[in-house]
Amino acid sequence: MQIKISSRELQTLLESKPAEFPKYATQIINLANQNAQGTRPKVVGQQTELIRQFPGKTLQEWEQWYQDQYPEGIENATTRIYAMIELLRSSMEQIDRDMVRDWVADLVLVKTFIGLRFQEAILKRVAEETKTTYRFSTPEEEVHGIDGYIGSLPVSIKPNSYKAMASLPESIEVGFIYYEKRKDGIRLEYDF
Repeated sequence: MQIKISSRELQTLLESKPAEFPKYATQIINLANQNAQGTRPKVVGQQTELIRQFPGKTLQEWEQWYQDQYPEGIENATTRIYAMIELLRSSMEQIDRDMVRDWVADLVLVKTFIGLRFQEAILKRVAEETKTTYRFSTPEEEVHGIDGYIGSLPVSIKPNSYKAMASLPESIEVGFIYYEKRKDGIRLEYDF
């Protein structure tokens, strides 16, 4: 059996009304928050744990209970995020068409070249270590998250930070090579 809960019904069930924002505002605020880390547990509390501890049922009860637990949480997060918004606003005023062109050229020409050469160096080094061959993936294989092959094993090359992204929607069924850039080079980690 399948059922669908519409957005309107969900709001009714949860007794809530979502805030409304101008177009693109939430994307900008989200970007500022990512940089400012305003909603990290140290600022607003560990939300999943707090909601488990919450003894009430309604949104109004949650708001009161949360503010009792973290009386400065919302304000501290707001202060951090708004400060970042001001920094972004200042940066936006400096961005012109030439800067955007320079950014695109750097991404498409420089970073693409370095990134692909970087992947090749990683594939080559792991292949040497495992005493086998390597090759890049085809465009069709790339669509499935495969960056290359070590022998016959498909692999994906990811930064160490990828491990912490447990909420990623993708599911890649390949071997992973993790790397960490350091001052003196890169550190690789793989388990295959």
